[in-house]
Amino acid sequence: QVQLVESGGGLVQPGGSLRLSCIASGFTFGSSYMYWVRQPPGKELEWVSYISPDGRETTYSDSTKGRFAISRDNEEKTLHLLMNRLTAEDTAVYYCARNHEGLGRGRGTQVTVST
Repeated sequence: QVQLVESGGGLVQPGGSLRLSCIASGFTFGSSYMYWVRQPPGKELEWVSYISPDGRETTYSDSTKGRFAISRDNEEKTLHLLMNRLTAEDTAVYYCARNHEGLGRGRGTQVTVST
């Protein structure tokens, strides 16, 4: 059974940083592209970033490029998202997933950027 469990969210001030983590089980993590997606309040799910199975290829949405960094540890079956220079527009529930549409995502972790 595919399971993805996200953690690391919280309340942070504008300009701050957070590191999200996701623990995967139930599928061949080391052979899978992995994604972070997010759902801002009242909006649709949107793709944030993805990483290739070997970690050499990473891609970011225009709104997160240069501020966010995705990484993975295939031995630990974990996915990370380091988020820097956060703004109010980054407020959302963040999910790790198996595709850009959020396939297999877990319950998510709330990130709130506010003073």
